Amino acid sequence: MYKTLLIAFLLLMNVAHSQDSYDNQACVTDEEYRLYRLVNHYRIEKGLPAIHLSASLSYVAGAHVWDLQTNHADQGKCNMHSWSDCCYSEDHENAQCVWLKPEELSVYDDYGYEVAYFNSRTVGEYKGMAEAALEGWKGSPGHDQMIINKYAWKRMKWNAMGVGIYGNYAVVWFGEMHDPAGKAERCH
Repeated sequence: MYKTLLIAFLLLMNVAHSQDSYDNQACVTDEEYRLYRLVNHYRIEKGLPAIHLSASLSYVAGAHVWDLQTNHADQGKCNMHSWSDCCYSEDHENAQCVWLKPEELSVYDDYGYEVAYFNSRTVGEYKGMAEAALEGWKGSPGHDQMIINKYAWKRMKWNAMGVGIYGNYAVVWFGEMHDPAGKAERCH
């Protein structure tokens, strides 16, 4: 019941704030698809398999970048993995509330793990967000390790990936479970 109400609320927020909200939660934009392809290309360069584009994790990614841009959940002790209702801090005390967002917001019934990126340029001024995000993550050991399954992430096998870009934020979600919702569609 809670999951249904939350999804309905997010969809209503999307309709009610069409100019100020994340309008592409049901599909991925060209820039988001570019990010998806860049991440997979990077993985292939490292000898890793490509990951399927997940409808559920892309929905979660879209909801998250919208929440970050609109509500600035990443303020104070809360970092960019935070949501309006969940502060993720350096001590990882509330990590599970983030990892469970896919289950909470979609039919993806497993943990999701995220890399997040912020670009301080004015919204709409910067068109190379996909490239900038991946370069930022490659330069950050913890993020890079998640993307290419190194060290703490070595035992994980990513079978689903979701992407979201909105305003100053880009996120990519990874999951081990195949997405029962299937592949995310591209926006037309």
